[in-house]
Amino acid sequence: MLEIEEVPDLVNPLVIAAFEGWNDAAEAASSVVDHLMKVWNARVVGAIDPEEFYDFQVNRPSVGLDEHGFRKLTWPSTHVAVASPPDLDRDIILIRGIEPNMRWRQFTAELLAAVDELGGELVVTLGALLADTPHTRPIPVSGTATEPELIDRLNLEQSTYEGPTGIVGVVQDACVKLDVPAVSYWAAVPHYVAQPPCPKATLALLGQVEELLEVSIPLGDLPEEARAWERGVDELAEEDEDIADYVRSLEEARDTTDLPEASGEAIAREFERYLKRRGEDG
Repeated sequence: MLEIEEVPDLVNPLVIAAFEGWNDAAEAASSVVDHLMKVWNARVVGAIDPEEFYDFQVNRPSVGLDEHGFRKLTWPSTHVAVASPPDLDRDIILIRGIEPNMRWRQFTAELLAAVDELGGELVVTLGALLADTPHTRPIPVSGTATEPELIDRLNLEQSTYEGPTGIVGVVQDACVKLDVPAVSYWAAVPHYVAQPPCPKATLALLGQVEELLEVSIPLGDLPEEARAWERGVDELAEEDEDIADYVRSLEEARDTTDLPEASGEAIAREFERYLKRRGEDG
């Protein structure tokens, strides 16, 4: 059972969750929660008992040194943390973990019971997948929601995906059955640079979180890391003519697809976010 430390009553808490594994191409989604835990000074208040859900030959414990120089064994798990971001009139519950190897339904039930105990009002899951998208263009992010009101308000879609799913899909399904509002954002990572990290995709997901919360999130070194990542992929492509040709074909396909959307609401939202951040930094 996931036991939660005693926490003062949270204010209209929203949940943001991501899991390593099948749902997390280039670790783009889990890196978002890592970043939020750091910049929002989140406090871990509970963790799943890994014995029930993880195969330790697949997800092995790791040995390292603690802050005092003593050896420390860390087991794979899923952690629940709480944060009170500045300039935000609600608290945030952050869930960061690893897709379980077994007992997915029990795992999901324990997580959502903890969310209910903490008063979570909306569950936002983050994912990343490999796709035919060029690294030189903005990372596409698709969003779905479980309720018509959320779909309309956030300009999202109702998922029509059919096929294998990961723990993110299982959590979404459980939210529907428990009548818990849920949103899911997925970043499309260029499949030819699948190795982590992918800071450009992490930034794209953070942008969706900013838009949802209507607040600017400190980005730290992420913008420069994203630019460095793109320059590094440019250099790799230049060394292989076949890859360079392939990237150009992806760019042409993407630009043709995006032409009808080259103006309007999407650009306006991005410009508004830029002006807001510039005003806060000035």
